[in-house]
Amino acid sequence: MTTHSWPRAAGLLLHPTSLPGPDGIGVLDGYVEGFLDFLVAAGQTYWQILPLVPTGYGDSPYAGLSAFAGNPLLIAAETLVELGLVARERLRDRPPFPADRVDYGAVIAWKQALLGEAFERFATSAPATWQADFEVFCRTEAGWLTDYAQFRAIKDAHGGRPWHEWPPALRDRQPDALASVTRELGAAMAAHQFQQWLFFRQWQRVRESCHRRGVRVIGDAPIFVAYDSADVWAHRALFKLDAQGHPTHVAGVPPDYFSATGQLWGNPLYDWRQMAATGFAWWLARMRHLFRLVDVVRLDHFRGFAACWTIPASAPTAATGRWVKTPGRKLFTALNRAFGSLPIIAEDLGVITPDVVALRDAFGFPGMRVLQFAFGGDPTNQDLPHNYVPNAVVYTGTHDNDTTVGWYASRPGVGSTREADAIERERAFCRAYLNSDGKEIHWDFIRAAYASVAHTAIVPMQDVLGLGSEGRMNLPASERGNWSWRCHRQDFASAAAARLRELAHLYGRLPG
Repeated sequence: MTTHSWPRAAGLLLHPTSLPGPDGIGVLDGYVEGFLDFLVAAGQTYWQILPLVPTGYGDSPYAGLSAFAGNPLLIAAETLVELGLVARERLRDRPPFPADRVDYGAVIAWKQALLGEAFERFATSAPATWQADFEVFCRTEAGWLTDYAQFRAIKDAHGGRPWHEWPPALRDRQPDALASVTRELGAAMAAHQFQQWLFFRQWQRVRESCHRRGVRVIGDAPIFVAYDSADVWAHRALFKLDAQGHPTHVAGVPPDYFSATGQLWGNPLYDWRQMAATGFAWWLARMRHLFRLVDVVRLDHFRGFAACWTIPASAPTAATGRWVKTPGRKLFTALNRAFGSLPIIAEDLGVITPDVVALRDAFGFPGMRVLQFAFGGDPTNQDLPHNYVPNAVVYTGTHDNDTTVGWYASRPGVGSTREADAIERERAFCRAYLNSDGKEIHWDFIRAAYASVAHTAIVPMQDVLGLGSEGRMNLPASERGNWSWRCHRQDFASAAAARLRELAHLYGRLPG
């Protein structure tokens, strides 16, 4: 078994939707280049992102409509103009989007209209070379793309209703019904295939820009997929569903730091016996696809590969679940056999038991340490830097945490299960440990992460900018206002890059 070799390095966490720009949402345009230049100036090796998938309920990248498809909202309007697929005059009709947040409803309506116009022009007047390239893409990606295009076309034709509410023949993928879809909704299917062709063309250029600068991309793979997704609809036998397609049990986590009743995610659970019977073919295809898009994969909820918190589908909260073992060792053995060295980061946060540690260490995966979790206990806390091991990735915070400044200023209430006296004890311990007065707590956190023995240190862009809770990306167990934070153009021209580079040099994290 071969294990991945990790340099001592640093990186920043910023999802593309958080980039600045006029489209109302960050897109794959010149602002990516500006951010990559910032990474290089700051002495960074990694750019970490969230899942790139098309988002569904709640606009969450962790509840995508497909584990394979790309998010068409990331296609830049300017690129459609440059390709001659949309008239430049159309950009004058761009709504007055807010600069610091994503208004998903407005962005989706505007971008879908532009993409619809682009497809019509492509279908009628695209150069033959583009048409040929598109056809090659559709054939090459048919293993997931055909199902996805059918899923999206049917969903659109039924007012966006989830697949388990479709007519039984479509819900159950009866061959005659699918043949009718291909005949009657062929243009709609082609439109979704076209959007994927555009997305992956743009993302490939982003990857090339990264590699020219020596920047490596860390992607994110949620362990579960959304119930209302092409993956579950097309592969029902691989999930714990009843005869009508309803989940019998769903995923989540028990009560923890984020929620007193746990988190009821609602994702259908895998039928691991069926997965193993296929040689984990779906997982192999998923990871092969992902490794074409990113250089390193962060496996979200890694402990679920040792055991899953299984909740009856009828339960009102996650508190009534139980742990059920999963065949992670067999899965990773299959992945290792297929791909050799696995550049995987194990998100091993939460309730971690010896079997999870054994699984992680058996394959040499680095685990995660989060500084915001370090100060609520005593000096034995594994998230305190003096307890780290080299094979680890340290974060000041993650996309699920408040910003570091917001955490330090926190009060009892929404987003925290801590009482006032516990919060103050944490702050006092934090100041003593970091020898800090708290005035630049974000930079004190960054320094501590960089100084640690962990081979990789990742910092959310919000912490580099010293933002408070207004910069928070996600509040777990909440359904509104998440995934919408955006930065500004001037953030990439700040003195922060020089300060980061100085710390990267001081603690041996500059690219080799």
